[in-house]
Amino acid sequence: MVTDLALMRLMQLVSPGLPIGMYSYSQGLECAVDDGWISNATETGEWLSGLMDSCLTRIDLPILARLYDAWESGNMERVDYWSRTLIAHRETAELRAEDRQTGQALARLLDAMDLTEMQPWIRKSETTLATVFSFAAVNWGILKYEAMLGYLWSWLENQVLCAVKLVPLGQVAGQRLLADLAAKIPNLVDRALQLADTEIGGSAFSLALASSRHEMQYSRLFRS
Repeated sequence: MVTDLALMRLMQLVSPGLPIGMYSYSQGLECAVDDGWISNATETGEWLSGLMDSCLTRIDLPILARLYDAWESGNMERVDYWSRTLIAHRETAELRAEDRQTGQALARLLDAMDLTEMQPWIRKSETTLATVFSFAAVNWGILKYEAMLGYLWSWLENQVLCAVKLVPLGQVAGQRLLADLAAKIPNLVDRALQLADTEIGGSAFSLALASSRHEMQYSRLFRS
């Protein structure tokens, strides 16, 4: 079982208050709302559920698990390989920049907290959030399964917060949506853990389209 200290460290890692700038990114949601694809809580839920199923479960989570194993065994070749693989799955310049910038921001934070192994990752072009998140999880004694739960929860919470501002949704509607979608997380993590290396991969055309269109959107609140 996860220890009390490891649980508190996990809560710190997934907190919206973590200073890595996640609040600046909507991952195409801003464009989807602006184009009229999403206009209410039901459509928001369908959008986020689809991304969880098609992208997070098939790409981010299984790669996060492999990064965790690589850090735990000290296999830097595998860390580099899976970090580059994750970046390669980002289909737009915005999404690649977001992953690098949030990962590098977390690396700077961990370096300032005396985890100096993160210094090289502050500037690496293949740095991703999952790369640095998994390093922190290993070093803070957070179990792999719990780290995967927390990673997906953090993504979902940020997306719902974006939807509350953009759609817009009321606070109660946002919390109801968060509760409904969070109930799917354990099953999605279980599915991700069952994927073989050759099964990793997925795409959501609407996400790629929204993200690429957002790069040229005239007026926007978010960086992606």
